[in-house]
Amino acid sequence: MHYLPHTTQDIRKMLEAIGVKNTDELFTEIPEPLRLKRPLNLDAPLSEPELAREMERLSGNAATSTNTLSFLGGGAYQHFIPAAIDQLVLRSEFTTAYTPYQPEISQGTLQAIFEFQTMICQLTGMEVANASLYDGASACAEGALMAMRATRRSKVLLSAGVHPEYRETVATYCRYLDAELVDVPLAQDGRTDT
Repeated sequence: MHYLPHTTQDIRKMLEAIGVKNTDELFTEIPEPLRLKRPLNLDAPLSEPELAREMERLSGNAATSTNTLSFLGGGAYQHFIPAAIDQLVLRSEFTTAYTPYQPEISQGTLQAIFEFQTMICQLTGMEVANASLYDGASACAEGALMAMRATRRSKVLLSAGVHPEYRETVATYCRYLDAELVDVPLAQDGRTDT
C-alpha cells in the first residue's frame, strides 16, 4: 500500500487524543539550544519516477555481482526474475507450494500445476516433472530419493558445491533409510570434481 499522509484533521485528532495543542509540545523535553530552528538543507522534492531514476543513478556507484567478481556462493549469485512474476505470485494458486487434496475446491491450482509440469517435460524431454515441492532443499532431497528408487541403489553422490542447507536437508531425509551419502569435492576451478 502506498503511503497516504495524514490530513490536518487527522493530526488535530491525534494531538487531542494525547492531550497536546500542537506538535511543538511533543519536543518540550529537548533543550531549546539543541532544537533546529531552520529548514533542513535539502533539494526540492522529487516525484516518484524522478526519485526512482535518482536512486538508479546513485546505485550505479555500488559494487554488485554484475560489475565485480563474486565468490559468495551458497545461493548468492546473479539471477533474473521476470517482471511478470510480481503479478503472478499475487494469484492464489501460486501463494503456496501445498498441493490441495480437494480438486472440486482447488481446480485452478491443480490445473496450473499440471500445465507447468507438462511444459517442463516438453522443454526438457523428461518423462516426469514435479512442481509441488516447498523449496530448493526439499526438491534436492526428493530428487535424491527418486534417484535411489529409480536405480535401486542406495549410494547418493552429493557435490560439495550444493548449498550447505540443501545438503543438510538431503541428509535428514536419508537419515533413517539404507542410504549412503558420498561427498564429491570441488576441483580447483570450483566445479564438481569428476
